[in-house]
Amino acid sequence: MRKTPILLLVAGLALAGCMQTDGQRALAGAAGGAVIADATDNNIVAGAALGALAGTYCDDAGVCTRSY
Repeated sequence: MRKTPILLLVAGLALAGCMQTDGQRALAGAAGGAVIADATDNNIVAGAALGALAGTYCDDAGVCTRSY
């Protein structure tokens, strides 16, 4: 079983948690997803897309909300 999509999702969420808007989280998630995909010899575009989706929707899922 390939664990790469899960790794990309987790990394995208971790990077996107410190941003304030959906656009900022999407860019951070895309960058993180692309870097991890490249490091694991996977499709960089797919990694960036997964990271951007994770970053965009992490606050809606309650994963990267701020406590203040």
